[in-house]
Amino acid sequence: MLDLPPVLATPRDLDPEGLAGVEAVLETHVDRQAAALVEVDASLHEVVTGLRALLQGGKRLRAAFCLAGARAAAGVGEDVPGVWPAAAALEMFHLAALVHDDVMDRSEQRRNQPTVHRAFSERHATEAYDGDARTFGDGVAVLAGDLCLTWSDDLLSAAQAAAGRHRPERSHAARRVWEEMRTQVLAGQYLDLLGQARPGSGSAAADRVLIYKSAKYTVAHPLLLGAALGGADRLLLDQLDRFGLAVGEAFQLRDDVLGVFGDPDLTGKPVCDDVREGKRTLLVTYAAEHGSTRQRRVLDRHLGDPDGGAEGLQAVREVITGTGALGRVEARIETRIGQAHDVLATMPVDERTRRTLAALSDACAWRAA
Repeated sequence: MLDLPPVLATPRDLDPEGLAGVEAVLETHVDRQAAALVEVDASLHEVVTGLRALLQGGKRLRAAFCLAGARAAAGVGEDVPGVWPAAAALEMFHLAALVHDDVMDRSEQRRNQPTVHRAFSERHATEAYDGDARTFGDGVAVLAGDLCLTWSDDLLSAAQAAAGRHRPERSHAARRVWEEMRTQVLAGQYLDLLGQARPGSGSAAADRVLIYKSAKYTVAHPLLLGAALGGADRLLLDQLDRFGLAVGEAFQLRDDVLGVFGDPDLTGKPVCDDVREGKRTLLVTYAAEHGSTRQRRVLDRHLGDPDGGAEGLQAVREVITGTGALGRVEARIETRIGQAHDVLATMPVDERTRRTLAALSDACAWRAA
């Protein structure tokens, strides 16, 4: 397993009051929507129950960056209307992305519990329903993810309404960030699928997936959404964008490393998933570009093998380590976090916000889960 520096704080440690407010918004919204669904038919209760369980297991990283972006713009102690529902909207959108992503990747476990499509496929088999169990599970997961998407937009609309009552320009600015985020993350997801179907595209293609599927969506856009609601000027928005992109890249690079070398008890999903799915991450791309003919054959043999087990995973690990790809990714993580701290040092923000952003950035880079 990886030997990472200790992470002293989590998002919930850094802003317990703010994230408690976000949790309250999420709970109220899901409760209201669940009541409407169950009124249609009692069987829909099990769909909401599954989504609620997954929602409770999140790190709340995107929400934390959204709250920090708002404070960076407005100052500590200043009320930013709409920021809690905006942060909740990010968490709900993220849940939608995870549910759909798990279907595309055929993942079996998420946040230490069965994925939605797997849970309902198993229910189909247990209850001896008619038809194909996998088709049923996939269909329920698509609908469940769509539910989360609509709920996320409901929450963003609530955030806009709160902001727009006094500062309509902030409401419009938040919507522009939201729309850009949605478009770019879906584009990044398509590029990720394309990379698996068309391997050999190189590190430039892997970089593009890293930026648009994860880096901007995980850190930069949440920061900008909060900052837009807080009334940030162009200079601060540019600084937050540069900081967020650097930290977001470090987050995704760490995710790629954990996908091959992590501890499944901490990550909440099987460690062999990325290898079995044939993920062409930057970690794997570096290994392929710098590997020998024999090492590339090992990658070709085991990446994307649906029946690959511990032996295949170990073979891929040895190639990634032996080619220097792991060391190169670790060095890039350290470089990007250093660059983020350099940007942060010049930001016109109060010291509490600066410390929070620094701690969040380090948690992204050196996390074990």
